[in-house]
Amino acid sequence: MMEVEDKATAAERLATVRARIAAAAVAAGRDPAGVALVAVSKTKTAAEIRPAIAAGQRLFGENRVQEALAKWPGLKKEFPDIRLHLIGPLQTNKVREAVGFFDAIESLDREKLARALAAEMAKQDRRPDCFIQVNTGEEPQKAGIEPGQADAFIGLCRDNFGLPVTGLMCIPPVDEEPALHFALLREIARRNGLPGLSMGMSADFETAIRFGATHVRVGTAIFGGREPLATGAPAHG
Repeated sequence: MMEVEDKATAAERLATVRARIAAAAVAAGRDPAGVALVAVSKTKTAAEIRPAIAAGQRLFGENRVQEALAKWPGLKKEFPDIRLHLIGPLQTNKVREAVGFFDAIESLDREKLARALAAEMAKQDRRPDCFIQVNTGEEPQKAGIEPGQADAFIGLCRDNFGLPVTGLMCIPPVDEEPALHFALLREIARRNGLPGLSMGMSADFETAIRFGATHVRVGTAIFGGREPLATGAPAHG
């Protein structure tokens, strides 16, 4: 089974993931068009990404600003309708590049970053969507605002800094039932009137769709496995 999976092309895997997304949405009584697939292309070269673009995929997720700047400008010039989401942690010294290059930033998680984003958006007159990352498992090694602080932080970002906060994002702990975390994120979004829920990756995106995900971040199921990160950062996709 694994050998067959490994021999599948990115385009074939993409078609399978799209079919699974549609089926999960229908099973949940939802319109499949309400679930956006963010193809996680981190660590993949432009040549590895091209088959997915050729198959019609236009929304991609990257973890690192510098990696995205190295490989996407040419592809974006060739395919102007491509949209990019930053799904990895954002350092304040990379805010200028992130605001200028990405269509959405999914990892807003602290006041210092919110302040820097607001200033840079005003300077560039460019306002990419912002998703606030919630550390639903309260894991000390993981980025994200703690659930108990989420309401106040959402208010701070929207009311004090005027940021275009459109949703929330989470990465559940690998050893816990993801449904519990998706339900928690959905409730925080509901009570704050936020429409966007970026949750669910290759192993659990169907569950996330059942809990209302509007964006699922899928990498491995489309592009295959990746080399492990030397830093021990959590896998994403």
